[in-house]
Amino acid sequence: MVKKQILLINDLAGYGKVATAAMLPILSYMGLPVYNLPTALVSNTLDYGKFNIMETTDYMEGVFPVWKQLGFSFDAIATGFICSVRQARMVADYCREQTALGTTIFVDPIMGDEGKLYNGVTPERVECMREMLGVAHLTFPNHTEAAYLTNTPYREEGVTWQEARELLDGLLALGARSALITSIRVGGQPSVAGYNDADKEYFCLPYTEIPVHFPGTGDMFSAILIGHLLNGKSLKESTQEAIDALSRLIEANKDNADKNRGIPVEKWLSLL
Repeated sequence: MVKKQILLINDLAGYGKVATAAMLPILSYMGLPVYNLPTALVSNTLDYGKFNIMETTDYMEGVFPVWKQLGFSFDAIATGFICSVRQARMVADYCREQTALGTTIFVDPIMGDEGKLYNGVTPERVECMREMLGVAHLTFPNHTEAAYLTNTPYREEGVTWQEARELLDGLLALGARSALITSIRVGGQPSVAGYNDADKEYFCLPYTEIPVHFPGTGDMFSAILIGHLLNGKSLKESTQEAIDALSRLIEANKDNADKNRGIPVEKWLSLL
């Protein structure tokens, strides 16, 4: 059986397991041919407080015509960190072209967490990510990002199941066909809330929170989720698989001395 090819459009960190550096080994381990297009080169995970970032939009602009001339295509594209309005529009245009050829688009609208936007994320960038949702077969923001995308107040204490469904509906109204909201408290319980367009089903999967912070866990969740989806599992099944595998990875690494570098995922691929 021919394995589905996936393109990662995300940033690349030189030091630390986040974004492309976290996702590529997981998807490769799951048997998928993986290609990448960096949106930025980042010196290290941002958790260290000091970092250097080089946006690669000019480079990307030259890549797409070359790939078209060479006839490269992908079964799926997963987008992550987008640096600028210009970059967002370029990526969205490419995704629309590829969708017409049958490509599935996964959009992780990376913008913030814990009720606030990341440093440097402007209202204009939020608007760009709304545009990206318009090309998404599946999007999976966390609670903070879902609130910003839908202009809904973020509630740290969590939401009711009805309110979670309304947030999901807001994401669908922006153009996404299916959606997940990660790291959201539903009825007081940490959960992933979802809507699957394939069967028109809403679902809510609770999990037990492990009180430790690693950068890159959202990227690892995305990679595991996408890997199972491309290997034929349903959205609900794939989400549960990603929740369980991520819990195992965090549990195995919770005593690591330097958590800012993220989870050394290559060492723990057997836990997937």
